[in-house]
Amino acid sequence: MKKIVLNHWMNIIKKNKNYDNVKLSEIEYGLTGIYLTISKLIVIAFLSILLGIFKEMIIFLLIYNVLRMPSFGIHATKSWICLVTSTIIFIGIPLVCMNIHLNILIKIIIGIISSLLMFKNSPADTKKRPIVSPKRRLAYKLISTILAISFVIISIAIKNNFISNCLVFGLILQNILISPVTYKVFKQPYNNYKEFLRLNPDFLNKKVC
Repeated sequence: MKKIVLNHWMNIIKKNKNYDNVKLSEIEYGLTGIYLTISKLIVIAFLSILLGIFKEMIIFLLIYNVLRMPSFGIHATKSWICLVTSTIIFIGIPLVCMNIHLNILIKIIIGIISSLLMFKNSPADTKKRPIVSPKRRLAYKLISTILAISFVIISIAIKNNFISNCLVFGLILQNILISPVTYKVFKQPYNNYKEFLRLNPDFLNKKVC
């Protein structure tokens, strides 16, 4: 199904636009991401409705993606792996957040460690999408770190236990997904921008960062 849909989209684009192979590859990569995101969300939404946690799933999804966007992180190498892991994460974590209570000390400890790790490891790019520009990398790092600290402060201040837990677990999850250890465990290259610059030494001279 994925191949049929993507081929259809790409054929429409090729007929209406005269793009080179590099641009077409970028477009196909983006469309693949959109397709996988939509199909994945449909499955997760259906399961969350069956379990009666649709609202909670949406809340955690939104909270998590606020942090995910500037800090990036590892991606599954196969679409079925992405579907399985995403389903476990976005169904399992809201269920956990609904049924536990973390005291303030635990939140502070997790928050300090998570914020330091976020500053150290973000943004974590991928081989297909290296973040090459030094200015962008610094901007993403600062935004990610500020968001992490904000998550910690809000999780301590807010009275809603579920949302507080979502903020804490969102931090933990994203730090796992940007960790070099995680990349190593799943045999994926880390700091991909360095390899890109090694293969394209004149890239930054030709492009405004």
